[in-house]
Amino acid sequence: MEKEIVFGILLLAIGLFAWGKLRYDLVAIICLLLLVISGLVPANEAFLGFSHPAVITVAMILVVSHGLSKSGLIEWIAKWMMEKELSFSLQLALLCLMVSLASAFMNNVGALAMTIPLVIHIANKSGHSPSSYLMPIAFASLLGGMTTLIGTPPNIIISTFRSSHSGGEFSMFDFSPVGLGLTFIGLLFIILGGWRLVPKRLPEGEGNGKFNIEDYITEVVVTKDSKLKEEPRSAIMEFTKGNIQVLNTIRASQMTFAPGRKFIFKENDIITIQGDPTDIQEFIDASNTKLAGKEKDAPKIKNSEDIILTEAVVMGNSKIVGRTASSMNLSYRYGMNLLAISRRNQKIRKRIDQVSFQEGDVLLVQGENDKIDEALDNLGCLPLADRGINLGQPKKILLTLSIFGLSLFLIVSGFLPVELAFTLAAILTVLFKIIPLRELYTSIDWPVIILLGAFLPLGTALETSGGASWIAEKILQLQENFPPWFLLGLVLVVTMFLSDIINNAATVVLMAPIAMSVASGLGVNADPFLMAVAVGGSCAFLTPIGHQSNALVMGPGG
Repeated sequence: MEKEIVFGILLLAIGLFAWGKLRYDLVAIICLLLLVISGLVPANEAFLGFSHPAVITVAMILVVSHGLSKSGLIEWIAKWMMEKELSFSLQLALLCLMVSLASAFMNNVGALAMTIPLVIHIANKSGHSPSSYLMPIAFASLLGGMTTLIGTPPNIIISTFRSSHSGGEFSMFDFSPVGLGLTFIGLLFIILGGWRLVPKRLPEGEGNGKFNIEDYITEVVVTKDSKLKEEPRSAIMEFTKGNIQVLNTIRASQMTFAPGRKFIFKENDIITIQGDPTDIQEFIDASNTKLAGKEKDAPKIKNSEDIILTEAVVMGNSKIVGRTASSMNLSYRYGMNLLAISRRNQKIRKRIDQVSFQEGDVLLVQGENDKIDEALDNLGCLPLADRGINLGQPKKILLTLSIFGLSLFLIVSGFLPVELAFTLAAILTVLFKIIPLRELYTSIDWPVIILLGAFLPLGTALETSGGASWIAEKILQLQENFPPWFLLGLVLVVTMFLSDIINNAATVVLMAPIAMSVASGLGVNADPFLMAVAVGGSCAFLTPIGHQSNALVMGPGG
């Protein structure tokens, strides 16, 4: 009976993950509660998963990764690349190598996020479509994470699982022979021709500062002196080359969708329009209207040059996902105005400040030059395109690398386990002011931490209830007709497809006991099977929901 209950909870988890309406950390908590209610996990042991070494390690590595990103190392490399006149193939090769190398020693999403602004600059400068760069470097971040113990959470989980079953963890570079081989083959494919398979959302030769996102949807106000005042809807064509689409008009809280050609605009009407940022600006100038967002109350700025416009993408762990600018009081609390929003393949039929933000949305915001980057970072949004390259001081680069090198030495020498070595590195990162104390907790991706702590008991229950052994027995029935390497490949492929629909850490938690049982049934070393699960958990290339790196490039890549 216990086995059936575990399978039921497991299927529920996979279904909720695939449905995508509930965030993965909430799904994990629901599964944990069901395990406790069903008696499979004692109530006093429900939260022991949060003390698991893998959970602590992932949290500390996220802090250290944030320190690496703040050190200025990537920006220094970026500046060097931007000063060189390189061919597209060489640019792509260097970018992919840089991201994969960074991903081997820091959080995949962090390594990718630092590189996206650079890629947008390079794409605009060279005239190539940003999508030709962005999907390849997203995949490079996944490949690079396979190469070391700390490169990605699946590797850490597999290592601790091995420790609890066979008496020893994988060391820092035990993943390297497999990971480096796969990374080499993957990058070779991407650089030599794989990039040609990526849809070109922006034709070569266009650009000149545009970047490849869907058209913005924004609101303009018909002012007292506007040329649209008392003019019919058909007059719109006089102020645009047909590149602006009118979605609706708001008058005294009354919204008119898709107003007809004879609809007469009045003073103070708010018109929702859609178009490219350049076309929108030309329309505003020609019609003498103004952006509605700029009329919101914001902190007073003495010098207009202190006010800037910035484009930013909403990341998966952003605190604004599912919320609106109005409900958050974005202008008052964060000192910036939301001017426009871009969302792939979706018409927006609400006031801009009433739109619930989604992962991958690209926002156009206005704020103070010296505060807007910090505000966006606090909200979990990544500035794009016009973000300046802020070079870190050389002493911070050297100091950060020294702290990181110290933690690696302590791990490789066996002086400290990985979770304690990186806890020390995280504390030193704060003490030496590489990152401010307030960013110690904000740099941790808490949904992933909650997922791991709450979902680990399900993996344990799958093993103790006999569920993992039962699945392994079904797989082992194939050994009469197929060799062991075929079963190894089957474990790998199943893990790969699971990681495309559920979080990769959750995938590895579920598949590790099954892989161990299959290896035990075959009477062979379990390490190749555990390695196959680790690799499969990182091979989330097929869907945008498979990994945060994939979702992160969807908006800016078009």
